[in-house]
Amino acid sequence: MLDHLLSPHTLGPITLKNRVVMAPMTRSRAEGNVPNEMMATYYANRASAGLIITEGTSPSFNGLGYPRIPGVFTPEMLHGWQLVTDAVHKQDGKIFLQIMHTGRVSHPDNLWTGGRVLAPSSVEMTQTKMYVDGKGEQPIPLAQEMTEDDIQDATAEYAMAAKVAIDAGFDGVELHAANGYLLEQFIHPKTNLRTDQFGGSVENRLRFLRDVAEATVAAVGADRVGMRVSPYGAFGELGEFEGITETYRRLTEIINEIGLVYLHLVDHEAMGAPHVPEEMRKLLRDNFRGTFILSGGYDAHEADRQLADGNGDLVAFGRPFIANPDLVERFRQEAELAIPDQRTFYTPGAEGYLTYPKLTAKV
Repeated sequence: MLDHLLSPHTLGPITLKNRVVMAPMTRSRAEGNVPNEMMATYYANRASAGLIITEGTSPSFNGLGYPRIPGVFTPEMLHGWQLVTDAVHKQDGKIFLQIMHTGRVSHPDNLWTGGRVLAPSSVEMTQTKMYVDGKGEQPIPLAQEMTEDDIQDATAEYAMAAKVAIDAGFDGVELHAANGYLLEQFIHPKTNLRTDQFGGSVENRLRFLRDVAEATVAAVGADRVGMRVSPYGAFGELGEFEGITETYRRLTEIINEIGLVYLHLVDHEAMGAPHVPEEMRKLLRDNFRGTFILSGGYDAHEADRQLADGNGDLVAFGRPFIANPDLVERFRQEAELAIPDQRTFYTPGAEGYLTYPKLTAKV
């Protein structure tokens, strides 16, 4: 019956019509890094989700990282995102913008002129390569260690990106502190070797995250700001570290103090990522006072059971939304799900993006 998954939920000032979240997924359709009509159609087609969280979106030209990912730092980008939010809201949807600075997970050829590959410390990436249009997979160069001025600038960029997002019509923003990107690079002792106020102790390694969260909340309000985390995640050549439990316990305390509206836990074990121990899930769920978003490759019935057992308030679904724009209706009807074509996950154009039919479409 999916009584829990399909029930409404109050998130800050907004009411979600169900507890299905469309997870943020990079799709690389923003030519010139500017959102467009094709993206507006893509998101509007999925507006039956209780909440849409957009693909990772850069707050500055330093954070673009990948080819064709969108930004949110120019008037053209603001206008492009307005197309998206208008289209989603016309379908009675709710949508948050995920703010993602890729930090060291980047390549200069994917950045704008003058952009720099930045990180808390200059730590080599040895196993990961970056795709560049026209050149294919390229080695990732050693990032520049951020100065304190760079850190202050980046903090301000997050806050300004949030302001632009709200001006563009978004219902809120998600700070991406997961998957090996800049915020997690500061959290993780492998990528943060600093000896100043932003490195060393747990409190210092969380200082940049605190500064960004506080600045973003000051810009748009705590009830419009969530955060995504991925303890034990191996993306970006990270993973488990000594003191991980203490670190994420303190992280939840900090975001409780700041008043963030939700905490979104990444669990990609179903796609081959390391297991997230139940103790960590319970720590985050029990300690965070706001809405808790689960993910984990669940089907609809398992997601409903997780909600019924009180393990979360919302459940995020990723790849099923790619091939099933009407995923919520398929859940409701217990209809078969279409399988996405991985070859078109990150390619330009409408193929594999706008070409998956809904149940009611004639094919």
